[in-house]
Amino acid sequence: MKGLILSGGKGTRLYPITFNRAKQLVPVANKPVLFRVIEAIKEAGIDDIGIVIGDTGEEIKQAVGNGRRWDVKITYIPQEAPLGLAHAVKISHSFLGDDRFVMFLGDNVIQGGISTLIRQFASSDWNSQVVLTQVEHPEHYGVAELDEQGKIRRLIEKPRNPPSNLALVGIYMFDHNIFQAVNSIKPSWRGELEITDAIQWLVENGCAVHPYIHRGWWIDTGKPIDMLEANNRVLAEIAHKVDGYVDRDSKVDHLVTIERGAEIINSVVRGPAIIGEDARLINSYIGPFTSIYHNTIVENSEIEHSIVLDHSHIVNVPSRIEDSIIGRDVEVTYSPIKPKAYKMTLGDHSRVGLL
Repeated sequence: MKGLILSGGKGTRLYPITFNRAKQLVPVANKPVLFRVIEAIKEAGIDDIGIVIGDTGEEIKQAVGNGRRWDVKITYIPQEAPLGLAHAVKISHSFLGDDRFVMFLGDNVIQGGISTLIRQFASSDWNSQVVLTQVEHPEHYGVAELDEQGKIRRLIEKPRNPPSNLALVGIYMFDHNIFQAVNSIKPSWRGELEITDAIQWLVENGCAVHPYIHRGWWIDTGKPIDMLEANNRVLAEIAHKVDGYVDRDSKVDHLVTIERGAEIINSVVRGPAIIGEDARLINSYIGPFTSIYHNTIVENSEIEHSIVLDHSHIVNVPSRIEDSIIGRDVEVTYSPIKPKAYKMTLGDHSRVGLL
């Protein structure tokens, strides 16, 4: 089998964080979401991976390279415009050939990985396997309607009146029949070739499409609130360790990761949390569900339930920062007049003087 990761799109829902950065490279628990997707595919035994790229393709190429760090082979597939998931499959035919493959959206995080799914599909005679999960607002997703036997009856993209609450998770498995499907469908009202229409074509033309209902958590990290939730979930599950320096005046919980070169000085870190490489905490408090990325300095400040990206400086902030995403190379410092609370989503290279 081969892997296909979709990493196009502009990430507008995450602006300003993604104004000049690929959304798939924003880190969750100090690791870019795209890297987590590559690892999940590799752990499932697949080492030949294509990545569909768009406007942010050069940044993704620079970050991922040839895949050597994961012991996989990476092939980049340019998509001239975001014309739909089925279009991404269509332009990847030369890479995929007649091999079975798994398609994984590059900004999705799923609990438990995909190894079990891959084993099921590889050992079956199914033409496709789709992953479904129950959601609160199915009108925002592609939705599946199942019949009395649990088989897929129909699929609808973002329906106004959803027939069920079973949403398509961004993980799909196909055999070669999908190429006939994507070449047979027409663009939707959005001007895109919808993967739901392609799977519906498979169903209507007698192909075996197996639904798998995922019982764990799954998050599309397309919005700031979802990015924070994904950070929470991953931090709660990763194995924590201390590879950096913690001085005798600091207190660090056992659910905290201190990465190489980080320094914790006269500070408190309550987990789950992660402090990145060469970061420095001085006279500060880092609360649960917080990720501090590499080369960031936090001094005389408090942060909780937040993500702070690399090379940022949070200094002398008089009130606790919480529920926030702070971009790269951001400075947040003290100004004379104090508000009671701050809630921020700051893009890369921002400068904020707090009043």
